[in-house]
Amino acid sequence: MTESADSSVVDDRLRLFSFATAEKRADYLRVLRAFEHARTGYVVLLHAGEVAEILARTDGGDTLTGLEIGPLLEQLHTWGVLERSYDGTRAATLAEYRNRHYVYQFGQVGYQAYRAVEDVLAARPEDASLSRLVLPELLADLEDLAAANLAGDADLVYRKLDRLDTALNDMATRAAHFYLSLGDLVRTTDVTPESFLAHKDALLSHMREFSLDLARFGPKLTAAIERVDATGLDTLLDRVAASDERVFLGREERRADWAGRWTGLVHWFTSTDGELTESDRLREGTMSAIAAVLSLLRRVTETRKGGVSRESQLRHLAGWFASAPSEESAHALFGAVFGLGRPRHLSMVHPDDDIIPATRSWWDAPPVEISRTLAETGRPPAAGAPARVHRNDAGVRRLREEQLGVQRRRAQAARSLAEHGVYERDLTNEETDVLLGLLNAALTARVPVSGRVGSSTGSEGGVTLTLAPHEQSTVVRTERGLLHLERLSLTIGARR
Repeated sequence: MTESADSSVVDDRLRLFSFATAEKRADYLRVLRAFEHARTGYVVLLHAGEVAEILARTDGGDTLTGLEIGPLLEQLHTWGVLERSYDGTRAATLAEYRNRHYVYQFGQVGYQAYRAVEDVLAARPEDASLSRLVLPELLADLEDLAAANLAGDADLVYRKLDRLDTALNDMATRAAHFYLSLGDLVRTTDVTPESFLAHKDALLSHMREFSLDLARFGPKLTAAIERVDATGLDTLLDRVAASDERVFLGREERRADWAGRWTGLVHWFTSTDGELTESDRLREGTMSAIAAVLSLLRRVTETRKGGVSRESQLRHLAGWFASAPSEESAHALFGAVFGLGRPRHLSMVHPDDDIIPATRSWWDAPPVEISRTLAETGRPPAAGAPARVHRNDAGVRRLREEQLGVQRRRAQAARSLAEHGVYERDLTNEETDVLLGLLNAALTARVPVSGRVGSSTGSEGGVTLTLAPHEQSTVVRTERGLLHLERLSLTIGARR
């Protein structure tokens, strides 16, 4: 497709939103809402008179007549929001047949444009929240997806994968919306202490619970994804492409689309090349947001405790101005508070010297652009030598080498744990650090079920630790001392 064709498609799509900015936008919106109301009753085609009847039943304001609705429908058809067709069955006489009765319905992209406008009108920024309850649903759907792929149920595989994609997109969208609204709250300078303190406990509890659930379900979701991969990813994609009913896409296109969606889902909870997963980034963002809210809470509390706010400061300043003994004192107070001095007088030649005579006052002459240097110092600007850029390449290189060395030693320690195990030997400091990190992830994922705690896993650096109940307590010897595990046993192996 050429560039001109692309711009033509963009212009046509943007023209769909013309009804939202037109002079009669309220009437256009009422007419489109009548079509939406008819869709709920499975009525698609509407005549101008039928639109008027729906508005008379549902609209509490001044209703539009059929003669007023006709031009609105034609204009919506011109913009591409509505599709028009001829219905000859409505003609009762020859004159009506010649007058051509038209019926209208939503176009495919026209309906999407209307829904986009309605979503913007119905949006409530204060309803932003983190989708914490979706995590157990994702885990259950992944387990059902693995079972459906093993059973060969293609339709169930398609439904579960489509539900997973929808739920993950919803969680990402809600999280982005929540942190955007939270950032606006933290950056604002007009915080009302009463409104903030009334909701701060619920806000902090909401973020802490989401962070804990994300850390608890992360290893479980990773293990569930690995179980789905073990059932045969190629077979799964073939089945979901066969059950996909998008007839305008070929089978290979549908398969490639679902492969991309599955890759995105895996990237959310599975790390590659030691990089942070999207769930880890989301958890770090939550912890940073908690710190920002606590900082804002401290600022609001200190403001209330000291009794000094921007409003009280301005009131005191206004009282000082009102009680100034003279106009000169008021000017001096103004200069001390706002740091504004006397105006700087400049002299320069106007570019249009032939049109603007030198005798004309600057008050009457058109404005002239001046440089910042001239305004601040009174001297004309001059090109100076560029400043030298100071770079500490040796320090950056040294820090990078130290970071890579730490990563290599940690990876080597992880491989040593996977090869030699943790019992019947003394662990080094590096192996102990890796073991404690794996224990932290495994213990975080342990959830009591019916009074008992089953086995759990944690992964790091390409190895997986399995923590399972044991009849007796076990002991791990390290250079730092003995690590006692009460009725638990550890198993470490290479990650598949």
